[in-house]
Amino acid sequence: MIPVMKQGGSLGRDFIRQLKQRSESANRQVEASVAEIIETVRARGDDAVREYTLRFDGGAPESMEIGREEMERLAAQCDPEFVGALRRAARNIRDFHERQKQQSWLTTQENGVIMGQRVRGLARVGIYVPGGTAAYPSSVLMNAIPAKIAGVKEIVMVTPPAKGGKPNPDIMAAALAAGVDRVFLVGGAQAVAALAFGTESIPKVDKIVGPGNIYVATAKKLLYGTVDIDMIAGPSEILVIADETAKPKFLAADLMSQAEHDVLASAILLTTSEKIAEETVAQIYEQLENLSRKEIIEKSLDRFGAVLVCDSMREAVEFANELAPEHLEVCAANPMEYIGKIDNAGSVFLGNYSPEPLGDYFAGPNHVLPTSGTARFFSPLSVDSFIKKSSFIYYTEDALKQSAGDIVALAKTEGLTAHANSIKVRR
Repeated sequence: MIPVMKQGGSLGRDFIRQLKQRSESANRQVEASVAEIIETVRARGDDAVREYTLRFDGGAPESMEIGREEMERLAAQCDPEFVGALRRAARNIRDFHERQKQQSWLTTQENGVIMGQRVRGLARVGIYVPGGTAAYPSSVLMNAIPAKIAGVKEIVMVTPPAKGGKPNPDIMAAALAAGVDRVFLVGGAQAVAALAFGTESIPKVDKIVGPGNIYVATAKKLLYGTVDIDMIAGPSEILVIADETAKPKFLAADLMSQAEHDVLASAILLTTSEKIAEETVAQIYEQLENLSRKEIIEKSLDRFGAVLVCDSMREAVEFANELAPEHLEVCAANPMEYIGKIDNAGSVFLGNYSPEPLGDYFAGPNHVLPTSGTARFFSPLSVDSFIKKSSFIYYTEDALKQSAGDIVALAKTEGLTAHANSIKVRR
């Protein structure tokens, strides 16, 4: 099911090439379908959104917007243990992201020049939350809480209806815990288009964040520029680095925790110990029998899973930096020594008792992470994702005269005489 191979061999290189090709752009048929949906929603607004909701979800509520009282009524139906865990997770996420806040600043100089930067939250943000078979209340917290801390004035959530056009109570509970302002029961590419353009009912937003299927991801991609987005996310992935002190039972469980997301998900173990490699594979077979998403896990591990035996931890770290995984676990005798060596990873989990699901749900750092190698240049979703900055400049007459010659020289070199003239008329 999951191959064991030598990292430096040709099998390892072939596997890496296959892995990098797994997350291809949406095919032309999907893009064409999504483009048609986008144009129809832009032209016909609410009517188009309702028609698509009926077609794709099998039912649409009378009113797309869910009022606060209805949200509270639905949340009251949730398991109290779940609600308590949700609130504690929200507290941890809020505490972590509060530390990311940036402040506006201003500086003055002796000649009277004043310069600075103004930092403020976006006016309105849209959050997409899956609501069908893959309903993730945790994604509500991870997307809405940083936006709230950033100072976003209004957070609008869209989520597809369940069967019969009903909301998911767990999603409603999460929306209340995270401080979402408005909720609309609509999903798919039509929801993304409605947020991007605005309709009679759904307000236009400045940015759209949140996970979704290939149609949602393609809609975000096509609408980028009309509206800002968080990222174009690919399939989930985990890379685990383990030395001879690691626990195979833990390693197997963590690999499968990501493989269960999707048949395209990737789960890779890098270890310096052949014994650890063999025992981890044995544990995968043993634990798999008790897991509800066994079929998905098997397909994922068969196609995009691997156990690679490395000559050294240094080789494993170099491989990790090349792959730039979404999630990276370090299960080693002294995991802290690798913090400064791992440059390319969305989120790093250190030690045997920091498994990836800890970050998915509870610890505090954001679980919206760059995938498909984009951790080389992208960062996790954060408070920074929901702010905008603008600079300001104030020069006195004397200060401008002191700099005028330099500005004119630069403008003339670039052939922009009107720029130079704008300075000259003030001399």
